[in-house]
Amino acid sequence: MTWTAPQVTREHTPYIAGEREMLEGWLDYHRQTLLGKCAGLTEDQLKESSAPPSNLTLLGLVRHMADVERAWFRRRLAGQDVPFLYIVDGDHNSNFSRVASADAESDFAVYAREVEAARKTAAGYGLDETFFYESLGESISVRWVYTHMIEEYARHNGHADLLRERIDGATGQ
Repeated sequence: MTWTAPQVTREHTPYIAGEREMLEGWLDYHRQTLLGKCAGLTEDQLKESSAPPSNLTLLGLVRHMADVERAWFRRRLAGQDVPFLYIVDGDHNSNFSRVASADAESDFAVYAREVEAARKTAAGYGLDETFFYESLGESISVRWVYTHMIEEYARHNGHADLLRERIDGATGQ
């Protein structure tokens, strides 16, 4: 079965913009890049691992990023009491290790909802606002969260590039 990707339109980030618009532009660019790397593949291809024994897959990356979006914007920044989506029993690798029985269409819908929820949540905060992150014992700014999310996507989009090339030879941005 081929997963039907939503129309992926990567808008280039503005060359001149305010800081918030620039950060949001880059984050959205990377979100769209991940979706673009998944477009046109079958569900089986989305679940294909990079190279055994690694369990890294494109679908696993989408599931991971849905949890990352939820964790940083909703759980940590807004303090919402929402569970992780794919992390089971504290195993942060389970969003990758449990894709065999996953439903790609459902997982992409969950990802889209989390991105939208993250956008709405972040819109309510200024870049200089902070929150206390217990795991680090530090306060963190919303600006830092945006920067971290861009870094997280950029790193995983590099993984997605390699996965996609291995699956069907497709390369490019």
